[in-house]
Amino acid sequence: MKYIFLDFNGTIINDVELCVTLLNQILNKQHKPMVSIEQYKSIFTFPIKKYYELAGVDFTLDSYEDLAKWFIQEYQPKSMECGLYDGLIETFQYLKAKGYHLVILSASEKKNLYEQCENYKIIPYFDAILGIDNIHAESKVHLALNYLEQEKIGGSQVLFIGDTLHDLEVAEAIGATCMLVSCGHQSIDVLKKGNVKIIESVSSLVKLL
Repeated sequence: MKYIFLDFNGTIINDVELCVTLLNQILNKQHKPMVSIEQYKSIFTFPIKKYYELAGVDFTLDSYEDLAKWFIQEYQPKSMECGLYDGLIETFQYLKAKGYHLVILSASEKKNLYEQCENYKIIPYFDAILGIDNIHAESKVHLALNYLEQEKIGGSQVLFIGDTLHDLEVAEAIGATCMLVSCGHQSIDVLKKGNVKIIESVSSLVKLL
């Protein structure tokens, strides 16, 4: 495997606390009970609308479309202050030096994603930065398949690292090997349901590879 695909939110950028804060602002506005980080990690899932429902969001009070727009307006500028997980720049440098091709594969809107990568000065480490065409955080499978076809890469050449069971679903759909990080948006108890290797963070790859 010479290609490493990386999810972005919760895998590269440490934005879990920010997402919990914004969710709780929605819940507070609707006079619903707020959630802890632990509760958030136990219910977070894709599609995002489903996780909102699990959190108690009432779409008769605010439409999902309106909430998605509000979330991005609040999230995007604040995400520039979240920071990356520890040791990632050194990890990217190590992996590039070892000859690995790095690709970001994210359910984030592509302009916002590129802006974040530019802010954190990580663009030079990646062969491609793949995001979707809208703000609704939908599946990444088509993005991955299109890139593999375009670059004539087989899924068996890819290690895909993410922080959710959806990332495992994407990896399986493209025939890639998957590892999941425990530092992101889903709890380790949820991740264990995937029956794949769980690592603490992407920087753990330095020892593994």
